[in-house]
Amino acid sequence: MTGTIKRADIAILVTGGTLDKVHNTVTETLDFTQDVQTHITHVLKTGRCFYPRVEVLFKMDSLEMTDAHRRQVLGRINAAKEQHIIVTHGTGTLEQTAKFLSGKTAYKTIVLTGAMRPVSLGQSDGSFNLGGALIAAQLLPKGVYGVMNGRVFNAENLHKNIELGRFDI
Repeated sequence: MTGTIKRADIAILVTGGTLDKVHNTVTETLDFTQDVQTHITHVLKTGRCFYPRVEVLFKMDSLEMTDAHRRQVLGRINAAKEQHIIVTHGTGTLEQTAKFLSGKTAYKTIVLTGAMRPVSLGQSDGSFNLGGALIAAQLLPKGVYGVMNGRVFNAENLHKNIELGRFDI
């Protein structure tokens, strides 16, 4: 192979999920903090990856997400100038959002990803999943996908296996 593959412009739309949560020492729960808008910018900086545009849509647990929130995500996807978009999302309803978006994003490549453990707690799969999503978004054809645990899934085949703590077909 000669030359290089042209780098695609990528937008990362943040919706919250475990990836962006922190441990609340008062309530002993995982919450979102106002101190940090998103951990995605830190993950990108650590990986020396400075080209994606990051936009925080909202920060919520995906179990609280409704179709109104999914329509908001779809609206931002369709309004974005970038044709390659990553959506960070909670794993609880990642598959529902992928299926909701499927067939509605025209000529764009959409990759959803998240984490089973918050980046803020260390030993998180979030950085690995985001790195995989960045590569996948640049190389996959138009459509909606999920990238988790080193695997790429079509929206229709994205499924969280709660017993094994990973995504499987």
